[in-house]
This record gives sequence, structure tokens and C-alpha cells, in this order.
Amino acid sequence: MNLLFISLGCDKNLVDTEKMLGLLGREGYSFVDDETKADAIIINTCCFIGDAKEESVNTILEMARMKEEGQLKALIVTGCLAQRYKNEIVEEIPEVDAVLGTSSYEEIAKAVKEALNGGEKTLVFHDIDAPVSAETKRLVTTGGHYAFLKIAEGCDKRCTYCIIPYLRGRYRSVPMEQLVKEAKELAAQGVKELILVAQETTLYGKDLYGEKKLPELLRRLAAVSGIQWIRLQYCYPEEITDELIETIKTEEKVCHYLDIPIQHASDAILKRMGRRTNHAEIKALIGKLRKEIPDITLRTTFISGFPGETEEDHEILMDFVDEMEFDRLGVFAYSPEEDTPAYSFENQVPEEVKEERRAEIMELQQDIAFEKSEEMKGRVLEVMIEGKVADENAYVGRTYMDSPNVDGLIFVNTGLSLMSGDFVRVRVTGALDYDLIGEVEDEFTE
Repeated sequence: MNLLFISLGCDKNLVDTEKMLGLLGREGYSFVDDETKADAIIINTCCFIGDAKEESVNTILEMARMKEEGQLKALIVTGCLAQRYKNEIVEEIPEVDAVLGTSSYEEIAKAVKEALNGGEKTLVFHDIDAPVSAETKRLVTTGGHYAFLKIAEGCDKRCTYCIIPYLRGRYRSVPMEQLVKEAKELAAQGVKELILVAQETTLYGKDLYGEKKLPELLRRLAAVSGIQWIRLQYCYPEEITDELIETIKTEEKVCHYLDIPIQHASDAILKRMGRRTNHAEIKALIGKLRKEIPDITLRTTFISGFPGETEEDHEILMDFVDEMEFDRLGVFAYSPEEDTPAYSFENQVPEEVKEERRAEIMELQQDIAFEKSEEMKGRVLEVMIEGKVADENAYVGRTYMDSPNVDGLIFVNTGLSLMSGDFVRVRVTGALDYDLIGEVEDEFTE
């Protein structure tokens, strides 16, 4: 039987998809990337913000039409949208044969089998606060040379705009031994870069071991043979400790790169968001990181148009972005999500104002980013090759400063024959907006 998987949303969701693919592969199923050749389609959904919700719903409806027309034997929906709107999916989209919640993906093989055999509609919703699955074997879909490693599930922060704790449960760390085992399995498949993800990576281990254990986890993962880069994402500013900074600084395999979701710079808005830090503390942290690790690349995200955001709050954020000069930055217009406290806050900001403010921040950041790209000329950087440019003696790759799919690329001119996953030293010779251009500095070295 041929299965098609559609994975929507974040990289944390993608890890769940890859584990489901692993489970189904061991049951003998084949996978296709053409819906017309699939016997069953599994959609792993997202509903973090309005756009993601809309994409998930539209994808389900599109595949439901295929089933209604007889082109498909079974349709299964998993993930965050399934967890949040299971009743609506069952009642309004009868073509869906099975709905699995966020903590139920280990039941996917059973659900697929029952759906293909024409059984009763299957609903599987385990406790969202249950211990994290011990499943480690995955079918990696990211090309083989990098993979996301989800180190925890859920979140206890409960920011007022965020639906995740209601869908993914409380914060639960994955046991360290299990993560090391998974890292070794990934390395054996040729993975060279591990990207650590969770709703909140910096709290790792607090629930299991009574204290934050991310530095120790980084050291354990760095000892895994074959792994060359370890990248950290989703590091909440208030949880970044001196020990973590020292580990990033001294552990050679840990990239000098931090993704820190800050969300705003106005103390009034940070308080309304339920964030646990303030403008002065964030500024001090950024100063400390740049002092301790001068070549660190800092990525962050902000929310524009949060309820109650005034023009003055927006200007505070603009000034902050201008002063901090982040290397990488993204902005989301606030998305009101029912069941979150912020949904019912007074002084909701009009959509057009949210978008105008978002555009202003991005325009400012674009100038900063382009200037930083120009300043890279002459630097020699280690580059992971991602692929070849068609019909040219050039390759596309990433530096330690760039996380896949969200940051920039570097185009490498060389007569060498390289493979995806190879590492080369490259001298930057030019800049093209967010991307760099370079030439191989010396012969290829592993």
C-alpha cells in the first residue's frame, strides 16, 4: 500500500511526521510524493496562528475531495489541528477516517490499517501530559545531512497569545539517554548537523532532573561520532544561563548561533503577553552574549499589533531593533487565537495597522541584514554543502550562521566535485541581499 504524508507547520511537527514514517515503514508501507498514486494520505496539521490553521483546513478539504471522488481509500488527520478541532473535523468532514491527537502518533500504523480495511472511524487522543514517546527511529526527510532533534514536548510558560500548552500539554523533557540514542541513530544515517528544537529548549531537564540540563545534553551530543554541528533554537531569554553561554563558547561542535524568541521590547506589551523578562534584561543578555561570543549570530522573532500596542510601543520596538542589529529577524502580525487570554483582551489592533507595523520592522531589519551581509566579505567560513547549482561549477550551502529554511544561503564557486553534507572552507567574496557568494579557500576536508 502506498502512503502520502503531508507535514505542515513547524520543525517540531516534522519530527513527529518522521517518527510516524518510521513506524509505518517498519510495517511494510511504501511512500509516494504524488497524491494520485496514494492509497492513503496522512496530514500532520498545524494551527499555531490563523494562516497555519487555514492552510491545514484547506489541505484536508482538498484531500477529502479526492476521497469523495474515489481516488483515495483512506484519509487520516493528525497533529495540532486534530487535537484542537477533533469534533469539528469528525462532524464536518466525513471523508476523514481517523483523527489522532498530538500525543497519539504511535497509534498511526493501527489507524492506517483500520482505515484501509474500511473499519469504523478511529479517534485516538491520549493524555497530552503523558510522558514523551520513547520512539527514536525515524525516516529523515530533510535530505539526510541535517535533522531536527526534539528534546522536549509541551510548554509551561503560558504566554497569553499562545495556544500550544492547550494542545501539547505541560513541559516534558525527553530523557537524555533517549536523545543520545536518537542522535547516534541519526549520525549512523549520515546526519552531520543536529538542530535542537522544543517549544522551549533552554528549560531542558528541569522536570526530569530538578535542574536545567541543556549544557550537559550539548556535551553528550557533541561526543556522538559523526555529528559536526549542533544548533540551538527556541531559547527563551530568561532561561539562558552563564553555564549555557560557556558551553556554546567552548564546545567546538555547538554553533555560535542562538535563536531567542523575544516577541517585543516594550515592557507594557511584554507584561500583557505574559513574558517573563523585560527590555533592560533582554538588552543586558544580548550584550553579554556578544561580549562572551563575539562571532555569535542572533536570530529572534517579534509580534506586531498585540492587543493594546500603541504607536509609542511600536516605536520602542523599532528603536530596539535599530539598536540591537539582530543578524536574523522575523515578525508575525498578532493572530487572535480563541481559548487564549489575549483573544478577549481589550484594544485589539486593526489588521491593517498590524501589517503596517510588521512591514515597518521588516523594512528596517532588511537594511540591517543587507549591511551585515556586505560586512562578511573577506571572512573565511566553514560551509556545509546542500546541493549543486544546475549547469554551473557552483554549489549552495549554509554557514554556522544559517539555519535551514529560515535563514540565508551561500553560493560557492569551485571546480571541486562535492556532495551534500560535505564541509568546505569558503572565503566570502560577495553578498546578494540575505545570501552570500564565496570561493573554496582550500581543498575539501571532512
